Amino acid sequence: MSQSSETSDGPSQPVPKIMIEDPSNPPGQSPPSPQPHTSSCTTATEQVAPLVDEASPSSSSSFEIIDMDALPPAYEPVQPHWFYCRRADAKDSWLPFSREDSQKLEDAYKAGGKEEVVVATEGERYDVRLTERMRYAVYWEQAPSEVRRCTWFYKGDKDSRYMPYPEDFSESLEEAYMIAVTLDEWKRKLEFPTGETVILHNPKLIMQYQPITMQDEWVSSPSEQTRPRTVKRGIENIAVEIPDGEPDAVDHLVFMVHGIGPACDLRFRSIIQCVNDFRSASLSLLNTHFKKAQDEKKIGRVEFLPVNWHSALHGDATGVDEDIQRITLPSISRLRHFTNDTLLDLFFYNSPTYCQTIVDTVASEVNRLYRLFQQRHPQFTGAVSVAGHSLGSLILFDLLTNQKTSPGDTGSQEKTANGHACPLDFQSLEEALVRMGLEEHLAVLKKEQMDLDSLALCSENDLKDLGIPLGPRKKILCFTRRRRILEEHWVGAPLLAPGLQAGREETGAVPPGSVPRGHTFLRALSTTSAVDYEYFDVGIGQPNRGIATGQVSINYPQLAFQPQTFFAFGSPIGMFLTVRGLKRIDPNYTFPTCKSFFNIYHPFDPVAYRIEPMIVSDVEIEPMLIPHHKGRKRMHLELKESLTRMSTDLKNNVLGSLRTAWQSFSRLPIAALPPVGEAECVTAESPPAETEGGRAEEVEPLQETPNEEQNIRIGMLNGGRRIDYVLQEKPIESFNEYLFAIQSHLCYWESEDTALLLLKEIYEKLGIVFEQPQ
Repeated sequence: MSQSSETSDGPSQPVPKIMIEDPSNPPGQSPPSPQPHTSSCTTATEQVAPLVDEASPSSSSSFEIIDMDALPPAYEPVQPHWFYCRRADAKDSWLPFSREDSQKLEDAYKAGGKEEVVVATEGERYDVRLTERMRYAVYWEQAPSEVRRCTWFYKGDKDSRYMPYPEDFSESLEEAYMIAVTLDEWKRKLEFPTGETVILHNPKLIMQYQPITMQDEWVSSPSEQTRPRTVKRGIENIAVEIPDGEPDAVDHLVFMVHGIGPACDLRFRSIIQCVNDFRSASLSLLNTHFKKAQDEKKIGRVEFLPVNWHSALHGDATGVDEDIQRITLPSISRLRHFTNDTLLDLFFYNSPTYCQTIVDTVASEVNRLYRLFQQRHPQFTGAVSVAGHSLGSLILFDLLTNQKTSPGDTGSQEKTANGHACPLDFQSLEEALVRMGLEEHLAVLKKEQMDLDSLALCSENDLKDLGIPLGPRKKILCFTRRRRILEEHWVGAPLLAPGLQAGREETGAVPPGSVPRGHTFLRALSTTSAVDYEYFDVGIGQPNRGIATGQVSINYPQLAFQPQTFFAFGSPIGMFLTVRGLKRIDPNYTFPTCKSFFNIYHPFDPVAYRIEPMIVSDVEIEPMLIPHHKGRKRMHLELKESLTRMSTDLKNNVLGSLRTAWQSFSRLPIAALPPVGEAECVTAESPPAETEGGRAEEVEPLQETPNEEQNIRIGMLNGGRRIDYVLQEKPIESFNEYLFAIQSHLCYWESEDTALLLLKEIYEKLGIVFEQPQ
């Protein structure tokens, strides 16, 4: 069949008229008449007309003695399997549905009917419209793909896999195959009007020949298109890996947010493709590490859904790409295009205008996916978690920091001009003093007819004149200073660099990103302003925590659910919090609606930073090493540790020998066996390093084992458990850390170790313990 017919996405063409000829006869001649068949084993009744067509060379009398082993096998209809088309790099590839999905499609196909039938496939992430033969994505925007009911396949010399024929072509081949099997007639040639020729040599050898194109007269070799294609019948005769089906029950839902740029790995794949790989890895791990629970029907699967915010930021709605393009230099265009499409996302997130766009997009997309998932899975009662990669983890961190435990939890019912509540905006002086623990000074201040506004105008000397001690005096001054800064921040007054602080009368309630009246240009809001971080050093758990961590005034939307766990991959959260001015995180702080947090990173990831040193700053703690999914440390890591221990032991032995030799020269002569009393005294008073023979034993410093490290309480951000988890590098990565730096930042989507850590955390909360395969 011609190439245009094979790859056409349009409706099927009418079945072509097929000419069936015997290739042994020259064209234009009729086949020879069959000769009478003679047999030594006939009876008088052999004159009866045979039951089969006389034109068949295999026809015989119905009373012949027939060798049963020589009979051709009875015809059995081919078993179809459903495929879908995926286009990548301007090339179509056909992939099979799982056996469960293919059977659902086949049952719907056999049921027939004129109305369109929609079949949910691949964990209900795609809908197949059967009559239309198209496959549509449910949760994200994706071009529809063609679907086929496949029975016959072909493969050329340069093809890596078998491709399915169109359904009408397959039906013609199946009909010819049925006739050949039934009549036991092979070496039949099928000629199609488009020029293709298919010859059925025997049941195991069927070839397709392309039409011979017009050649230039000086070209003697035939075109590659004339080379025959191998034709196979049925999916069982081709080498194709049919994916395993997914359990219908969903135990847990995870939303995954990407980082900068539209691509998520070195192959420049989208977040959708990378999450598909992560989901496939988790399904494979469920089959190996949770086999018993699966067999007992205790668990189903974990669903992972991608959250795409890059397209909304760089779409036509914002116009940012067009604005950036106008000021982009024409030189090194490819590099500048990569910068505009990828690296600028970091600057956008620090911009008050586009930061609001990003957080709104992420929250609205997560809520939309959550509602759609509930509609398609009404029986779902599991929990929901979130995961973010790179900048996506920072976006989730800021969102989770600014969630409210209940609709009425605003920190204060008082609203400012922006419509948001100021975290330190109290109703009365008494309420403020109670909050500071200084209510015993209320009478003194009331006597002077003080209120919150007048208190904010008091200097330290004023408070000293009122007889307020030094400690309460400092608390009041700190409170008034914080309140003034937050109020200006809250109503949109831009915080500029030191020395450029605009006054309230200048700015008023100017929304971020708009030009104040009387100004001819907009002064950029500074995220490195002189903000009083003394208040924020006690924690980041106050209302509007985006401001509390150095951000400009952003209205953070609320999620439609309370996440169970937050997983951060290759995250720069620690670095961003530090440059925002946050020196430490209060050990008692936790997300308002999320009680678990895991910071997962590769040791060579240049973008990843730790979190635990910001909580426990006085103790150096190594991160938790993530176990290999096969149950042990990688061999090169064990070898490295063995060599380290060996060198330490060797050094200790050498030092011990030198110390022993020196002591033998300097020690005074002593009795071989001292008296009993003296022996007890020496034993009690001798340092523990002295052992038998005078040899000083070098005691290795006690190193914390993973279990001991795991028992260390690291604040409440992860419920008291460890937060930082590091992957094991591969042997090839150990040769050059810099060579694999970029790859290390993008490795999480295909990391089975990362997927297993997520599954262990999710199912441990459900009481399911994973099994280590042998």
